[in-house]
Amino acid sequence: MTFADFTFYVFSTLTLIGGFFTVVSRNPVHSVLWLILSFLSSAGLFVLLGAEFVAMLLIIVYVGAVAVLFLFVVMMLDVDFAELKAEMAKYMPLALLIGVVLLMELGLVFGTWTASDGAEAARAAVTPTDVHNTAALGQLLYDDYILLFQLAGLILLVAMIGAIVLTIRHRSDIKRQDILAQIYRDPAKAMEVRDVKPGQGL
Repeated sequence: MTFADFTFYVFSTLTLIGGFFTVVSRNPVHSVLWLILSFLSSAGLFVLLGAEFVAMLLIIVYVGAVAVLFLFVVMMLDVDFAELKAEMAKYMPLALLIGVVLLMELGLVFGTWTASDGAEAARAAVTPTDVHNTAALGQLLYDDYILLFQLAGLILLVAMIGAIVLTIRHRSDIKRQDILAQIYRDPAKAMEVRDVKPGQGL
């Protein structure tokens, strides 16, 4: 067994352990920490595959942002987890049924999965060997598929604006900032100069 094989087994085992304890942990803070371990181990697997750019994205985005955000939300919110677990017990049979169906589908997929004969040649044609994989990924995104990449960003922007418009609620008892009123205000009407004599208050 080579060092790469040993590292693969270590990272894959840690990924499975982290995912398992993320689901079964009673403390939600511990679940988030196990999730971070699973993310870091998955990043190690990507490094072994030669996709270090994807590994860094996994660490920066998921570990550095999403998992930490989950941790902050779980620690800041005063949630009654005993009540949540009581509600979860009612849906446990349905969850087990869905889990069994998913496992059966995965078994069918892996049982009939075979590698295509031209897969390696197609992969080599897309990513040339003389270019670093990060540079090749940038060339694919920003050169060959720039229009599709910009279109995906536009769709995400429209979705974000739509979510804000649908969820915003204007309340009459809250004083909001009016930018146009601030820009077009008349200084002569907004300010009042008073002559205050010495020893006399306003």
